[in-house]
Amino acid sequence: MSLVERILDVLPQTQCTRCGYPDCLNYAQAIANEEASINQCPPGGAEGIVRLAAITDKAVVPLNPNNGIEAPRTLAVIDEDWCIGCTLCIDACPTDAIVGSNKRMHTVIEPYCTGCELCIPVCPVDCISLEPVDVNLTGWLAWSKDLANMSRIRYEAKTARQARLKKEEEDRLEALANKSKSGA
Repeated sequence: MSLVERILDVLPQTQCTRCGYPDCLNYAQAIANEEASINQCPPGGAEGIVRLAAITDKAVVPLNPNNGIEAPRTLAVIDEDWCIGCTLCIDACPTDAIVGSNKRMHTVIEPYCTGCELCIPVCPVDCISLEPVDVNLTGWLAWSKDLANMSRIRYEAKTARQARLKKEEEDRLEALANKSKSGA
């Protein structure tokens, strides 16, 4: 197993971007390439830093406060009375934990929510809040390897689906352009 894969395996897979990278894989690659420090993952907290230090042979250092603080795991909750069905939260959710359709109320599938907070800033009506799962548990104490694995699988599936849809749209546009050029 490569260093990147070993690092990725100990990240919590919340895909929250608080580390400064677009996802956990990019953060793992940056650590492996010595472009990022091991202390930039608030969801992993102090235990995450210890795990990363063991893999990278780096010293354990405190969590960088510029990336956030270690806090209890949260779940997004949508106030369904206020939801306008804009779908911005669905697009922002890295694990497809929010379901709904355009101009219809949305809801969160709690077991799939990583508490990443990415849905909060995109909501135009402020109808999403975060609720702690257990205020006494933070970092890896609040997150299990099974949850991390499920989140990683869901994120990879969403990313693959988005890439496939983008490719299909590009192919469709190219076919239309070729049809237009040929005068058909």
